[in-house]
Amino acid sequence: MDGVLRNACPCLRSLCDRLFGTEKTDGSKSGSEEVVHAPASEESRDPATGPRSPRPPRAPESQPDDRLLYTALWPFEARAEEELSFQEGDLFEVTSRAGDWWTARKVDRHGRVVATGIVPYNYLARGESVEAEPWFFGKMNRFEAQKHLMAAENTDGAFLVRLSENNSVGYVLSTKVGNKIKHVKIHQTQGRFFVDNSNSFTTLVELVDHYMSNPLASLQRLQAACVKKQPKPKDLSHSTVDEYELPKEEFSLDEQLGRGYFADVYRGKWKNQINVAIKVLKSEHLNQRAFQQETQMLKKLRHRHLITLLAICSSSYPYYIIMELMEKGSLLEFLRGPEGSDLDHMSLVDMAAQVADGMTYLESLKSIHRDLAARNVLVGENYICKVGDFGLARFVKGHKRKREKRGETRLSNMRSGGWGLLTDPKEWDL
Repeated sequence: MDGVLRNACPCLRSLCDRLFGTEKTDGSKSGSEEVVHAPASEESRDPATGPRSPRPPRAPESQPDDRLLYTALWPFEARAEEELSFQEGDLFEVTSRAGDWWTARKVDRHGRVVATGIVPYNYLARGESVEAEPWFFGKMNRFEAQKHLMAAENTDGAFLVRLSENNSVGYVLSTKVGNKIKHVKIHQTQGRFFVDNSNSFTTLVELVDHYMSNPLASLQRLQAACVKKQPKPKDLSHSTVDEYELPKEEFSLDEQLGRGYFADVYRGKWKNQINVAIKVLKSEHLNQRAFQQETQMLKKLRHRHLITLLAICSSSYPYYIIMELMEKGSLLEFLRGPEGSDLDHMSLVDMAAQVADGMTYLESLKSIHRDLAARNVLVGENYICKVGDFGLARFVKGHKRKREKRGETRLSNMRSGGWGLLTDPKEWDL
């Protein structure tokens, strides 16, 4: 089936690759990662050894030495007593790498320890590694690179280096040329990096420095690094990773974002500091123990295309479900609005692929969504799409949801011992 889709509609290759895996050809090409080669390197010829097969780059080696310095890429304000506040450029020695929050010592330029505490891991990069470079964006596909580079703050010549999601491609240099994005493969062999046969370099840093001073084939010189967005910690704080039942008094409700059969959604804040989305459940016929058990399971679901459950408030009615805030709202309203209406075809395909990616993750855990629809997919910066409302239908007693438009009531039961697949197409509600 995937082969038919790829051949009949090439624009769906990105979606097919995520659903069925990468297409294998003699050249190990992928429909989701099309990169160009500099003219002198079209045959992937190494200057010293001649023709070679594509080889994925070696992953950086783990260095457990706690004297290894890490650099803060962005500022961070502590959210709990044990956490450290810091500024961009501060130095750290990491002493414990557990989950998404690390224990570290903040040191000054002379190596003296000035504070010890807990920090979010995704704000740090090894000081002497490529991860600390402003132009390195880690593992990323071409559509995500395009979204970053086409942001308004990036001018012509903006660039980034990324590690392709297709392992046979390796490192890729993506640069903005006018209103288009060009992707150039960076070859790697025998510890050296090159994009053409005339120049090779021992590090990616040397390669980038060279092409910031010299043109690359049909491209002009690289200009400024692509603006890198500050990430969000994956939890409200390190203390809420396991203890996510929080008092309602810590949250404030602001404007209403949406209304639904089960709940109303509000923009809110946690401790007047962190923006969140707060879902206020309407039904009072909820079993508190069952609700907490379900949310405990949902809290463990972590995927870049699923809405993150941050906390719950279930000590009194109405119950609160605290989730990450997606600024652009539901996919349904977004596509009906002016910004969504102007998106090109490939961007829309990529958004669909993101939703499929999140659903594939749920399926891998033997879970079903029960109510997948555009209204339950949320959109954030750079058109990141995340599936929401998974599992919510099971919180309501009897697992019933009134279908107002058709005047029907759907009853979806769970198989004993796990989730069951819905085999009736009428229940898919896609």
